Amino acid sequence: MKKIDILNGGYVILQDYMGSDLSVTNSARVSYNKKKDVLDDKDKGLIDFLAREGHTSPFRHTSLQFEVYVPLYVARQHWKHIIGSGFQDPFVAWNESSRRYITEEPEFYIPNANEWRSKPANSKQGSGENLSELSGGVFTKKLEEHIAEGERLYEEAMEAGVAPEQARLFLPAYSMFVRYYWTGSLQGVAHFLNLRLPEDAQYEIRVLAEAVQELAHEKFPLSLDALLKYN
Repeated sequence: MKKIDILNGGYVILQDYMGSDLSVTNSARVSYNKKKDVLDDKDKGLIDFLAREGHTSPFRHTSLQFEVYVPLYVARQHWKHIIGSGFQDPFVAWNESSRRYITEEPEFYIPNANEWRSKPANSKQGSGENLSELSGGVFTKKLEEHIAEGERLYEEAMEAGVAPEQARLFLPAYSMFVRYYWTGSLQGVAHFLNLRLPEDAQYEIRVLAEAVQELAHEKFPLSLDALLKYN
């Protein structure tokens, strides 16, 4: 399994998948009771036609299962796409690790000194230009101190016998990494990518999208390119 490291400690893994570009074309050709065993140039044209004309059901005869480990605020933004794409992919699945049941060592996303961004003039944009490394370094240190204090209080509560589901309240939530499985069809994956690959997407979710694109493209190169081409 290929693992792509992202965001100073996070990662994306394609755990499993079903189908191929040939699966897409065979799903379309079943209307004529036809099937191929080898992908050829006619299939490449058919894939392009299906995506261009919006005949998307053949792309949903596929499945990709990702394991994702990202900061909570990135995961929650990703989750919005799972809800929003339900009309396209009603059988999408999402299962997440829970600190109600596990007490694994918490890990946190801490931007490097050169990764802090400024508040933009346009409130519709999430962030502006990067702050200076000197200014960013101040906030990196403050975040490290904030996390350390939260972890100290979390451990104190756990040692005092507080239930893990309540002790976790002391952990700085938004920067804490969470692990989840995300499964969807190729069309559902492409829907997410079409929205989060553009340059105006938030940097952290765009990094996640780029990793997902790389992994999915290795298994469905023609189909994914077509779906992204005809957004």
